[in-house]
Amino acid sequence: MHEELRLDNQLCFRLYTASRLITQAYTPLLNRLGITYPQYLVLMVLWEQDCLPVNDIAHRLLLETSTVTPLLKRIEKLGLVERQKGIEDGRRTLVSLTEKGKALEQQAFECIPQGMGKRMEPCRLSLDDYARLRNDLDNIIDKLK
Repeated sequence: MHEELRLDNQLCFRLYTASRLITQAYTPLLNRLGITYPQYLVLMVLWEQDCLPVNDIAHRLLLETSTVTPLLKRIEKLGLVERQKGIEDGRRTLVSLTEKGKALEQQAFECIPQGMGKRMEPCRLSLDDYARLRNDLDNIIDKLK
């Protein structure tokens, strides 16, 4: 067997596994809010800046518009966002938070940071460790996109 092809030697496998496990750790917290992890990502984008075109949301999440659109439709059914055709350009769809979507930000703030902090305690990473890891991952993402 080629050493380069061993699963234990793959960075991609570690990134995939860590991502999957962290997403699983979010699940019980997000279930309390009635949303999924991908929906949470979209909402975080809109909590940062409301009323965005679908393309901008997709760009911010490094996803294709065709991936984000069905996600937005499901979030709209939950009553958290509204989608409207642009006034100046009818081809653009703007997405805005509803009052319910805006209120969900406070609920998320009250349970997710603290809940995830508790879930990550066994990792024993310092704030500096987290900052270094975030910067390293940002570097990888920037180079690959």
